[in-house]
Amino acid sequence: MNADLLAGLNPEQLRAVTWPAKSALVLAGAGSGKTRVLTTRIAWLLSTGQASPAAILGVTFTNKAAREMQTRLSAMLPVNTRTMWIGTFHGLCNRMLRIHYRDAGLPQTFQIMDPGEQSSAIKRLLKILDVSDEKFPPKAVAAFINGNKEAGRRAGELSAHDSYTRKLIEIYAAYDAQCNREGVVDFAELLLRCYELLSRNAALAEHYRNRFRHILVDEFQDTNLLQYAWLRLLAGSDAALFAVGDDDQSIYAFRGAEVGNMRSLLADYGIEGPVRLEQNYRSVGNILTAANALIEKNDGRLGKNLWTDAGEGEPIRLYEAYSDGDEAEFVCDEVKALVREGWNLSDMAVLYRSNAQSRALEHALVNAGLAYRIYGGLRFFERQEIKHAMAYLRLVSNPDDDNALLRVINVPARGIGARSVENIQTLSREQGVSLWQATCGASGGRSAGKVAAFVLLIEELRAKVELLTLAEMISLIIDRSGLRALYEADRKEGEERLANLDELINAAAGFMPDDPAQEMVEFLTAASLEAGEHQADAGSDALQLMTVHAAKGLEFDAVFVSGLEEGLFPHENSLNDSKGLQEERRLMYVAVTRARKRLYLSSAQSRMLHGQSRYPIRSRFVDEIPQELVHELAGKKAPQRAPAKAPWLTEAMPAWASPKGGDYGGFHIGQSVGHAKFGIGMVVSAEGSGSDVRLQINFAEHGMKWLDLRYAKLTAQ
Repeated sequence: MNADLLAGLNPEQLRAVTWPAKSALVLAGAGSGKTRVLTTRIAWLLSTGQASPAAILGVTFTNKAAREMQTRLSAMLPVNTRTMWIGTFHGLCNRMLRIHYRDAGLPQTFQIMDPGEQSSAIKRLLKILDVSDEKFPPKAVAAFINGNKEAGRRAGELSAHDSYTRKLIEIYAAYDAQCNREGVVDFAELLLRCYELLSRNAALAEHYRNRFRHILVDEFQDTNLLQYAWLRLLAGSDAALFAVGDDDQSIYAFRGAEVGNMRSLLADYGIEGPVRLEQNYRSVGNILTAANALIEKNDGRLGKNLWTDAGEGEPIRLYEAYSDGDEAEFVCDEVKALVREGWNLSDMAVLYRSNAQSRALEHALVNAGLAYRIYGGLRFFERQEIKHAMAYLRLVSNPDDDNALLRVINVPARGIGARSVENIQTLSREQGVSLWQATCGASGGRSAGKVAAFVLLIEELRAKVELLTLAEMISLIIDRSGLRALYEADRKEGEERLANLDELINAAAGFMPDDPAQEMVEFLTAASLEAGEHQADAGSDALQLMTVHAAKGLEFDAVFVSGLEEGLFPHENSLNDSKGLQEERRLMYVAVTRARKRLYLSSAQSRMLHGQSRYPIRSRFVDEIPQELVHELAGKKAPQRAPAKAPWLTEAMPAWASPKGGDYGGFHIGQSVGHAKFGIGMVVSAEGSGSDVRLQINFAEHGMKWLDLRYAKLTAQ
C-alpha cells in the first residue's frame, strides 16, 4: 500500500512526502506537483500510523483547494475525510468558534456577514452616528476596519495624529460594539476572534496543540502576519508545521501577504533549509529558462531553478504593436490561426496586468466573432463603475431615460433616499410624465434641495455637450458626478475601478461615428450592443481572458501576456519602490509559467491613457529574458495620416492677437492649438488663472468657442 502511494514520485517529492515528523518548508516551484506532495504527505502519515485523521489539520486558501485535497485523499485511502479538519483559514476558524462560542463571547447562532452585508451594516451605523457617508464612504470604512483586523489590531490599540483617522477609529469601535450586540461577525473577525480565543485561553490552546500533531499548510507564501501567528499558536513548539509554498509566486502583498513568513518559519522552527521541488511537469524548457532568468533578478530569494525533461519546445514569440488596438487585433489573428491548427479556444488565455485592458481586447474579439470568457470577473461594460458612468451619459443624451435616472440619482450618495425616489415615481405616474420631468417639478420634503442640486448637475452637464468631445464629456461626467472622488476614497477596489473609467474615456476617444452629429447616441448604441453580446457559457469552448493575479494556479497550452510596457507592467506604482518592483517581477514570473507549450509576449508603441495617446517604452521584463529564447514577429506599420492644415493660420496675425500675451494654463494669446472635436484654431482671448482658465478660440471649421481648460484637452500646434 505504501509503495503504491509513493510510486511515481521524483526524489525531491519523495523526500518531502516521507519527511520525519517535524516541521518543514517545501519550496514548490510552479508546476512541480505541490498539491500531489501535500496530499500524499497526509496519506503517508495516516497509512504508516504516524497520525490519526483527528491529528491532521490541513489549511488551504480556497474552498476549491480544500475539496480537491479531500477528493484525492478519499481516492488514496479508505478514510472518511469529512472527519478531518481540512479547510480554509476562515472555514477552520468558523468551525472552532462554533464549538467554543461561549469562550469566544459569541452567541451559539452567530451569523457571518458577506462584504455586501458588512457594507450595509456600516451604512446603518454611519446614519446612527450622524457621520457623513460622503466624507467616510462605507467601502473606505470597511477597508480600514478589515485591514486593522487582518493585522491583529482592535480599535482600542490604535492611535491617530489627525482628526480623520481618529474618527475612523471611533467608527471601528462603534462597529465592533454593533456587531457584538447583533451577534454577527465579518470575515476578518473570524480569524482575529479565533486568534484571541486561543491566545487568552491557555488550556484550550494546549488542547488543540495536543490534538493537531501535524499541521499542513498550502500556498504558505500567501499567509499574512495574523495567519502565521494563528498557526504558531496551534503548533506550539512540538507539532510538525509542514508548509508548502513558493516565494517566487508571492503576489498578494496588497492583501497583506507577507513573503517574509517563509524565512520566519525556517528560523522559528529551526529548519536548516527548504526541500526544493524544481522539476516542472507543465511547461517546455524555453519557457522555464525564461522564467528562471526573470526571477533571478530579485533579491532575497530562497532560491530554486525550474527544469523539465519535456524538451526545449518552441521559442517565445514577441510582438511589438504600433497601438493597443493593433495589439488586440494581433491576439485575435494568432488565436484564429491556432484554432485552424486544431487548438481549442479553452486551452488559450490572454493575461493582462489591469482589468481595464480587457476593453480593447473584448472589442476586437467581438468584431472577430471569437467566443471568450472573462475568468473571475465581469466584462467591461458590465462593471459597476462603467454602468454608472454610462447611465449619466444616457441621462445627458436623453433626460427622459427613467432607468438611467434611477441608477444614478443617488450614486454617489447625495442624500436622496428611497422615500424621496418613491415620491418622484408617484408624481411621475400621477402626472403621466417621465421621472426626469417629475424630478424637475419635485418640491418640499427634507431632500428637496438635494434633488434640485442633482437636476442642476445634469443640466450643467447637458450644457457642455456642444462644447466638448465625447471623451472630454465622459471625463467631465466622471469628475462632476462625484464618481472619481467616490472611487478615490475606496482603498480596496478604487484604483482598479478608476482605471476602468479611464479606459472608458479611451474608448470614447477612439470611437469613430458614422455621423459625427450623432456621436454620443452612436457610442451609447455601440456600447449596448457590445454589452449584449453573449459571453460564452461555462464549459463551452472559449478563449479565457483574465488578470495575471486571477491566473495564479491555472495553466494553458498557449498564453498571451499583453501590455508589456513600463508603467503598465510593471505597474507605475511600483517603479520607485524596490519591494514593489520585485513583486511585479514575481507577477511576471507567474504569467510566464502559466504556459505549457506556447508563450506570446506583446507590447504597444502607443496606448490610450486618460483619453490621450501615450508612447511608453517596452517593459524591462521583456529585456530580462535571454534574446536567444525569443522570436520577434514582424509588426504592422502604423497607418499614415496627412497632417491637419489650416492655411488661414499662416495669415498675418491681427494686432489684438499678439503672441506676447500672458500665459494661461500653458497657452498664450495668438497661439495655434488643436482640439479633437473642433480641429485647428487660434487662441484669441482668455480669462481666469491657475486651474480655472477659459480660452476663446477661433476654429477654422467651427468658429469661435469658449473652452474650459479643465476639460478641453488642447494641444499646441
